[in-house]
Amino acid sequence: MGAITLTAKEHQRLMVLNALQRGTVKMAEAVRLLGLSARQIRRLRRAYQLRGAAALAHGNRGRPSPRRTPAKIRDRVLRLARTTYAGLNHQHLTELLGDQEHLHLSRPTIHRILAVAGLRSPRTRRPPRYRTRRDRMAQEGMLVQFDGSHHPWLEDRGPRLVLHAAVDDATGKILGAHFDAVETAGAYLEVFRQIALGPGLPLACYTDRHGIFKRSPRQPWTLEEQLRGRPAPTQVGRVLHELGIRWIPAGSPQAKGRIERLFGALQDRLVAELRMAGIRTQADANTFLRRFIPRYNARFAKPAAHPQPVYRPWPKALDPDTVFCFKYIRTVANDHTLALGPHLLQIIPNGRSLAKARVEVHERLDGTIAGFYHGHALAIQRLTAPPKMLRTYSVERVNPSATPRPRPQHRKARRSKSPRRQPWTPPANHPWRQYDQAQRWKATRRRIRTESLIT
Repeated sequence: MGAITLTAKEHQRLMVLNALQRGTVKMAEAVRLLGLSARQIRRLRRAYQLRGAAALAHGNRGRPSPRRTPAKIRDRVLRLARTTYAGLNHQHLTELLGDQEHLHLSRPTIHRILAVAGLRSPRTRRPPRYRTRRDRMAQEGMLVQFDGSHHPWLEDRGPRLVLHAAVDDATGKILGAHFDAVETAGAYLEVFRQIALGPGLPLACYTDRHGIFKRSPRQPWTLEEQLRGRPAPTQVGRVLHELGIRWIPAGSPQAKGRIERLFGALQDRLVAELRMAGIRTQADANTFLRRFIPRYNARFAKPAAHPQPVYRPWPKALDPDTVFCFKYIRTVANDHTLALGPHLLQIIPNGRSLAKARVEVHERLDGTIAGFYHGHALAIQRLTAPPKMLRTYSVERVNPSATPRPRPQHRKARRSKSPRRQPWTPPANHPWRQYDQAQRWKATRRRIRTESLIT
């Protein structure tokens, strides 16, 4: 008789039955130890006395499964996988065997058949990444998450808006929020301004890899950037650098889970409250946010592990308008004018010529424009009307942004194309036709002369 391999559970039953046979264990104790009824234990005891330890093993052990794939089909699958469908991955092979060969087997079955024969899939499936939940930051102000949510916040009552928001990682508080028509750098600067002039400057910010925060590596460098050896920062990136805030890019939306869950809650609660308040415009929605955020924070904010925040106070000597704005470098024309996209700016003279000088132009969030030359403010007058929304212009790129550049208004509209004229056909007595007919007669005579010589 061959060796019998028992599992741990079956080995435990063997020990209890032996003790029960010797009389050292009572039936009530055996019932409690094995978790079986007394009737089942008596059946196992009789079978153990007749057939020994083999009676404790399952009866189907060592027997082939009645649901196994027939050997003929397994051999056919292996033959096709080595010849006709060689080099295919297991999923593709499963589909083709069902469509072309009428072998309807599951992918795990195909995988087991090929794995036993040593045929691995040429394209292995990448296992899911192991992720762990990141703990909240210990103190308020250590990390702030930023993002924009595209959602019908006003439903069908008004335009479709994008909510730009920031949430503290330690407490879950909404630090700032702003509605805009699209996801723009100006809206993020407005949120940064609310945080900087409110709780203070955080140590780091956590965002996605949007072009608003960092230029795309596929975007070509300008000549000035090539000479400098590095790309120019975006407008938001420049603000973070000036304020000493570290920028941390996220590798996936799941990494910014705090603000993603915030948007999930706001798309439920904020949408309902905007509906009940009858908000229909972007301006009214931004006004409503100032009343909604304190109530939301009082309801859902959590205390930090350490109560002392680490926000840095705003420097008193620093003007916020000189930081939270769009900055450009422009060359002054001979008539003391500057071109900034659709704007034409006039520098009011103060007794000194600035022709050909390079000045710094600030386009602020409220739409006003200021100019500076070596730190001194310039008196600037706008000669053209401002656009309806702030944009970032890339002429003489210094601080590019992700927003598109509008077309200048002074360009002339292209003329519409005239209808296509029909091709001109010369008349029958035109010299071109006469010349063409003479050439054809000459070619015919040469062909006849050649054929007569050959014959």
